[in-house]
Amino acid sequence: MFSFYLVAMPFLPAGKQINYLAFAIPAFFIFLFLEYLLAGKLHKKHLFKHESSISNLSIGIAERLLNLLISASFYALFCWVYKHFALFQIPNTWWVWTLLLLTADLVWYWYHRLGHEVNLLWAAHIVHHQSEEFNLTVAARITVFQSLIRNIFWCLLPLAGFHPNLVITVLVIHGAYSFFTHTQMLPQIKWLEYVFITPSLHGVHHASNEKYLDKNYGDVFVFWDKLFGTFQTEEEKPSYGLTHPVKSYSFLWQHFHYYLEIIEACKSVKGWKNKIAILFGAPAVLDQNIRPKLEKVYLQHKSSSQYRFKFKIYLNVQIFLCTTLLTLITAIYHMALIGDKLFIIAFVLLTLINCGALMEQRKWIYYLECLRFLLLLCYLFWKIGIFELIIFPVILLILAEQIFRIGKIYRNYVLRYEEG
Repeated sequence: MFSFYLVAMPFLPAGKQINYLAFAIPAFFIFLFLEYLLAGKLHKKHLFKHESSISNLSIGIAERLLNLLISASFYALFCWVYKHFALFQIPNTWWVWTLLLLTADLVWYWYHRLGHEVNLLWAAHIVHHQSEEFNLTVAARITVFQSLIRNIFWCLLPLAGFHPNLVITVLVIHGAYSFFTHTQMLPQIKWLEYVFITPSLHGVHHASNEKYLDKNYGDVFVFWDKLFGTFQTEEEKPSYGLTHPVKSYSFLWQHFHYYLEIIEACKSVKGWKNKIAILFGAPAVLDQNIRPKLEKVYLQHKSSSQYRFKFKIYLNVQIFLCTTLLTLITAIYHMALIGDKLFIIAFVLLTLINCGALMEQRKWIYYLECLRFLLLLCYLFWKIGIFELIIFPVILLILAEQIFRIGKIYRNYVLRYEEG
């Protein structure tokens, strides 16, 4: 704790206080660690795949980071909707909390269902379903695009007349519950499934088995799935992930491949009516041959060599660094200078892109590392007021590459090969 304050002190204006909600981030990792320990005791460590877990965490870190830019604006939007358009003035009494939780889950059901049935919405939500593992890391696999869409749907709650403060509180409870449904450590509990969405039921939702597709959209309660005919209990072991898996750990590809598929599909038809039909049509009718064509253009074709990069420790260090910076900027976001915010956001995003490139064994990884290093130097020189001297370390870096072949050293010692 003391070291955290030491790091934060240069950013903190006098009289300001740290946002202690930042400590929810390390708490999240504590639960991940406990789940992993339990998996070991139950002989289920095979449920965790290192590259997949890193990919899940990378996406979650990016979403939390970018959400810092928009979260306050959505609370302001809730207040504006409540003040000017609320249909009712719902009082703050004990029964309202139950009503609000049920209403929030109903809104979630339709947001979630439409997210699976409309291409434009599915493009944002598909990332959450790309993982072929199912554990607590998958709960973090949310994009900022999905967060934006979800909060627009949440505006229905203040529109109905629920006070924004109540809405925010219930949404925190709602989100916390759904975090714990992303695990295979708990057995199927049949009697609980009469009321609540359990990890087993949500695992069905994440499955690609034909009988499990488009089922169990509820987040807390099963009422809506039973009412609207989308309820399915677990009967056979789920196979997690998409029916057409994304064969890449690329951070950028995972975020944007479906948007590219929609664009290609729109290009293939004439007339705005047909293009709009694609945007708001069902994912099932989108041409499945588009993605393989795009993969040939945008994804590196891997060699058939049995050797691969040995980078697990290096990846873990990168994720730890990103998590530390995310916790720091979350704690001091409203007090930090704009330059500090932009540096941390840019540095973390570059690092996450780099993690995906490492797992994809991209040839340009070294150059991305150089870019991160230069970004760090630019920030440090700016902070100490000598930014105009940045040209000298740039020249030194170029000379060092020419003389000492740093790129070759990097590939041999950081990205050491090991037999796969």
